[in-house]
Amino acid sequence: MPRRTATMLASTLMLIALLCAGVFIPVPYAEMSPGPTVNTLGEHDGEPVLQISGRRTYGTSGHLNMTTVRVTSADYRMNLVEAVYGWLAHDNKVVPHDTLYPDGKTEEESTQENAEEFSQSQESAKVAALKELDIPVTSWVIVSTVVKGSPAEGRLHAGDVIKAVDGTAVKEPADVAELVTKHEPGQDVVFTIVPAKEQAAAEKAKRTATRTQDVTITTKTSDDGGEKRAVVGISAGTDHTFPFTIDIKLADVGGPSAGLMFALGIYDKLTPGSLTGGKFVAGTGTIDDEGRVGPIGGIEMKTVGARDKGAEYFLTPADNCAAAAKDTPEGLTLVKVKTIDDALGALADLRSGDTADLPKCTG
Repeated sequence: MPRRTATMLASTLMLIALLCAGVFIPVPYAEMSPGPTVNTLGEHDGEPVLQISGRRTYGTSGHLNMTTVRVTSADYRMNLVEAVYGWLAHDNKVVPHDTLYPDGKTEEESTQENAEEFSQSQESAKVAALKELDIPVTSWVIVSTVVKGSPAEGRLHAGDVIKAVDGTAVKEPADVAELVTKHEPGQDVVFTIVPAKEQAAAEKAKRTATRTQDVTITTKTSDDGGEKRAVVGISAGTDHTFPFTIDIKLADVGGPSAGLMFALGIYDKLTPGSLTGGKFVAGTGTIDDEGRVGPIGGIEMKTVGARDKGAEYFLTPADNCAAAAKDTPEGLTLVKVKTIDDALGALADLRSGDTADLPKCTG
């Protein structure tokens, strides 16, 4: 065989081998890309996203779109060709698999965690919007989660209302950890609670739960690798009673990042006039009960998804501004917000057409 022909054949075979390796050998990466964006003032799958009953509501116009990021599943393993294509694609982002699914987290575990965060973000959005409108909301401290195998397992349950710890009244979730860590590991701590079932029955009957019980739990040493302290294996959270019903209907979405846009949508429906002035506004950001806006992941994909849908303005958490401003889609203005008040102020400027002083994100 002539040397030239042999060289070409060898090169071809090597190229085929490399292509096969690229297609069949998995790499430890996952991909993020722009996901769907939904108008919180409109409908999704034929149902209003926000449904409010028991309180007067008002007509709305324009868009207040929440945004999402689409990610590859925990079980999916990219091959080298897909990873290279993702790196080269402008609107996608390839990241280490552990970034999205740390500690070997399964698809089911990730989905459950995202669902819990999404549910909590809805509650905080309701609280933030109603507080902004000076509408009273009743709140109390609850057991949010119980760690499997911990001293609290079987003794406390998610949804139990924590009235006191060692006889000291509890007003905020942080009070629980503070009171428990006053103990040395191995000492007993007494929780005064209203069981979750009793609380649920009281809410259904529209009465205040009064039956409490004391639960004694022996603390253990924390095993998080940090400073050794006494723990019982729970996290505390907050639950609320609202003076009317607010339902958020949006399936197949997880995580806490829609909190700001839900809060604004609720506020818009409960106030006369249009919050957006008919403009197409999108955004993202977590929100807490006090209306503080927090950062989220995947900001670059969310701005692309919003602009592709038609958004002109994007409400951006202040801590995400620098990253978002590095590659802002043409025609999209990034508006920096730290609180729901900031967002409402920016929307007021948009309605009036006075956009010169909008707090914009810069690189």
